[in-house]
Amino acid sequence: MQIALGRRPLTIDEVVAVARHDATVVIDTEALAAMAATRAIVEGLADDTEPHYGISTGFGALATTHIPVEKRAELQRSLVRSHAASSGPEVEREVVRGTMLLRLQTLTTARTGARPIVAETYAAVLNAGLTPIVGEYGSLGCSGDLAPLAHCALAVMGEGTVRDARGALMPAAQALAAAGIEPVALREKEGLALINGTDGMLGMLALALTDLDRLVATADLAAGLSVEALLGTDRPFAADLLALRAHPGQATSAEDLRRVLSGSAVVASHRPGDDGTHDCTRVQDAYSLRCAPQVHGAVRDTMAHAAAVANRELASAIDNPVVTLDGRVESNGSFLGAPLGYVLDFLAIAVADLASMSERRTDRFLDASRSQGLPPFLAHDPGVDSGHMIAQYTQAGIVSELKRLAVPASVDSIPSSAMHEDHVAMGWSAARKLRRAIDGLTRVVAIELLTAARGLDLRCAALGVASAPATAAVVAALREHVDGPGPDRYLAPEIEHAVRLTDDGTLLAAARAVTEIR
Repeated sequence: MQIALGRRPLTIDEVVAVARHDATVVIDTEALAAMAATRAIVEGLADDTEPHYGISTGFGALATTHIPVEKRAELQRSLVRSHAASSGPEVEREVVRGTMLLRLQTLTTARTGARPIVAETYAAVLNAGLTPIVGEYGSLGCSGDLAPLAHCALAVMGEGTVRDARGALMPAAQALAAAGIEPVALREKEGLALINGTDGMLGMLALALTDLDRLVATADLAAGLSVEALLGTDRPFAADLLALRAHPGQATSAEDLRRVLSGSAVVASHRPGDDGTHDCTRVQDAYSLRCAPQVHGAVRDTMAHAAAVANRELASAIDNPVVTLDGRVESNGSFLGAPLGYVLDFLAIAVADLASMSERRTDRFLDASRSQGLPPFLAHDPGVDSGHMIAQYTQAGIVSELKRLAVPASVDSIPSSAMHEDHVAMGWSAARKLRRAIDGLTRVVAIELLTAARGLDLRCAALGVASAPATAAVVAALREHVDGPGPDRYLAPEIEHAVRLTDDGTLLAAARAVTEIR
């Protein structure tokens, strides 16, 4: 797959294709020509005695410092070297690739004043599979993701450290030479153009939305298994009931639940009869079952809002200063990460609540007073066996962590650059904690699926009836890797199987093979 850059904004799917799946990129020739034309404007100012930020001045709090003509190229190199100051664990390859891609996309808008050769080198580095080493800490999400982007620029200069396409660690100069890529010697404005962007935040948002699209559908599926196995009813998920409250996300999740439960003999076994009699004495289910569409749907609506923000950012040119369409070079504040930081934090709140509801459904399976006749902890021989007792502990520990990760990063601000940058957005931090939250959500939903599948096996055996086609398909897919009910076994590997099958979409695909889940 090859992604063309320059004529139009990238889509979220295209960002993920390059970042995660190594799609290659090519720059449109018209975009390169536009970059050359804009570059001419910057070069026309390079020898000007009047100060122009980032061209003939220092940066940040040093913006009033005049830089002599003979030192202006050195200024750009020094900027990148000094700003490549990250620390901490190595940032994931897909995040770095997404960051580089999005900076390259902004370069191809021709609003940064960088030369075409800079964009072409970025494209070559991406296509060669070279990944600069970036530490987790170093961005305040304010004047762009400064340190992460500086590490990327440093590698393009032939300095610093990268991993090659096979993951081997090596000096950037060696990796570039092996790939036949000439290092870039930065000129006026170009160092600044390579580090003043929201690209790290935006790349992580695109990846998160892609992961959550799969996870919220899988959560619908898990809720369906739980409703079925706990002898819940599908009546609250009726379309006409949901239409009374006009939130699109909850309508989608309710539709998923109806499809997951369609054809279930277990649900039919306790549905009110046509003559008005009831085989089930319960009036209504607990909130974690009955209100699943309201919570899952709110997550979907939050994702839709976040996607709208992401798409606006994908259609933007983020730099400071920028070269305007009429040829002015103007300072601005577009690099501030607040719009992204807010939605990244909002998603972390939604993730925590989605996981919290999933854990509550799991807990119902394990409590004999609430599980509608299932054995305590779904144990084979309660007392001798503990069943899934501690799997719920694992969920609870993760959910507690997710609540801490839901505390917003974007409300924090630590002034920097001698108070020149006196308000910062912390969007990068919001993105980093959202990635951890999504990993936690994956594990929580996987444990619910593992527990619900065990409960459904026990329920179907007790009733002597079949489950819905969709839920049966999910259980069958899980049983290829995890055995059904029985005496206690080493549980951690079974949890990890469920996590992998949730993360790679195997269980969702099994359900989608027999019914249409969004």
